Amino acid sequence: MEYTEKSCREFTEALAGKAPIPGGGSVSALAGALGAALEHMVGALTEGKKKYAESQEAIKKAMAEAEELRTDLLSLVKKDMEAFEPLSRLYAVKAETDEEKKKKEELMEKALENACKVPLEIMEKCGRVIELSRIFAEKGSRLAVSDAGAGAIISKAALQAASLNVYINTSTMKDRENADRLNGLCDGYIRAYTEQADRVFQYTVEILQKA
Repeated sequence: MEYTEKSCREFTEALAGKAPIPGGGSVSALAGALGAALEHMVGALTEGKKKYAESQEAIKKAMAEAEELRTDLLSLVKKDMEAFEPLSRLYAVKAETDEEKKKKEELMEKALENACKVPLEIMEKCGRVIELSRIFAEKGSRLAVSDAGAGAIISKAALQAASLNVYINTSTMKDRENADRLNGLCDGYIRAYTEQADRVFQYTVEILQKA
């Protein structure tokens, strides 16, 4: 089902139900797309303004990337659901013989790893949105600086939320070396980007309080 084609009301109603999808991963992707859209809006409000003539080249370049990230993150809403479905089905499989248990364990390991891939991609793209947010906050229209800060902090939340979808899957992996590798990727994104988002947020607050 193409949830990104639904209304906000329909999406949240589906989210609030008993079905395991859409879930936290899909919401993370959607939130990241909203963050990217906010950054692009700042650019749109800056583009062509004489007051920001020196920033035009940087703004246009950042806008193009923000739009690409918005589109990519929207596509990850569905991809996260698709990645989780095989894992969801495996949880329901009953394994009785040793051979069945071994086979299920092998399939589970692969499904758990696959279910981590989309959230990690969401984290990477949200991190890039956060990096772009600095450009929009510093070079974009002061009339929209609050939106640049909002986009950064929303993307930070999306990144952190996506990380939980990695950690919950790695927590049940038998291959702890692989689990540690995936957790390490997650930890790296969190270290790299949450502090950046906080700095953009604080910068925005300071600008607004001086206004």
